[in-house]
Amino acid sequence: MPVQMQLSRIIISEINEQQFIYLKEVDGDRQFPILIGLAEATAINAGVRRIRSPRPRTHELLIGAIEAMGGELDSIAISELRDHIYYARIRVRREGELIEIDSRPSDAIAVAFASDPPLPIYVAEEVLEESTGS
Repeated sequence: MPVQMQLSRIIISEINEQQFIYLKEVDGDRQFPILIGLAEATAINAGVRRIRSPRPRTHELLIGAIEAMGGELDSIAISELRDHIYYARIRVRREGELIEIDSRPSDAIAVAFASDPPLPIYVAEEVLEESTGS
């Protein structure tokens, strides 16, 4: 059963290539970090702060393309952890069908926060257990 999570922290460092986001369980105490790139951290931060650009950014472009093709963004899910790499899915409803699009977690979370309202974030229980050691 997937667990709903929320973004609890974004750590952006201008002197390091590695950036971190922390996801925290909505109805619990478990949390874990995900290592991401600077561009993705900046995009997530802009989405969280609701900073709008006069022209669509990459994640906003993806949202626009999905909606133009009749899709409705549903949620994102971090579905797997394999060899220390997280895998995610952007979940889209179209004509009553749920379609899952493979994504890096950082891009999926950027899409979640570029959406209005932000999309729910879910993490598979197995991923959460492995990431938090519980």
